[in-house]
Amino acid sequence: MAGFTIQGVSKVFPGPPPTQALQGINLTIGEGEFVTFLGPSGCGKSTLLEIMAGLQQPTEGVVRLGGEEVREPSEKVGVVFQDPSLFPWRTVIRNVELGLELRGVPKEERRAVAREYLAMVGLAGVETKYPHQLSGGMRQRVGIARALATSPEVLLMDEPFGAVDHLTRLQLQHDLLDIWMRHRRTIVFVTHDVSEAVYLADRVVLFSPSPGRVRRVWNVDVPRPRARDDLALVNLQNEIYAEITSLTAERDARLVEGAHA
Repeated sequence: MAGFTIQGVSKVFPGPPPTQALQGINLTIGEGEFVTFLGPSGCGKSTLLEIMAGLQQPTEGVVRLGGEEVREPSEKVGVVFQDPSLFPWRTVIRNVELGLELRGVPKEERRAVAREYLAMVGLAGVETKYPHQLSGGMRQRVGIARALATSPEVLLMDEPFGAVDHLTRLQLQHDLLDIWMRHRRTIVFVTHDVSEAVYLADRVVLFSPSPGRVRRVWNVDVPRPRARDDLALVNLQNEIYAEITSLTAERDARLVEGAHA
């Protein structure tokens, strides 16, 4: 397994006018750690995740995975987005096999691996169905199985449960933690949901917007399995909400000052 070292990462998108999405991000994510990125829209957390995946390049700074600079997508990194982007003409099992197929893994082997991971995410028996025949939560499970099938050392997840209903979201959180506890892959998970961030993570990283910076980091020192109503988790959620309220008030004050300037 591998962890990340993020040093002085900034990102500016060209204009006009130029937009600075990230500024001076310094962060270390350990091997096997589960870290959530939390913050309002526009704070750059998804941009940072894409830089970590090698899908974008930083304007300044460097990201290293296991000591190696990240410059392009790597087989060590699996990525899951909010939209699982399944190919509608491929069956469920053939969608999960895709990464292995691109690597030239023989059909019998990749089929066995795909079945294993479909069973792991609770989808044994739907191998021959097509994506349109599945619910949103089931499609997201297929996306997770596809990412896991290539045995990445790291899983980067960008609001993967944002498009499903609340009860399905809770179940997917539980399933993801179960997978993580069995395999201990490094996971970085982007969310807007404070309760989700706290329930899942070893550490919660809060970003401030315009441009995105690390506002604060919390350790979640609550043993697993966790109860959602655990008092320590509830208190931590309240502390994070208070910090977000303060962050929002500061942002609004800057906007007012700018309007009067």
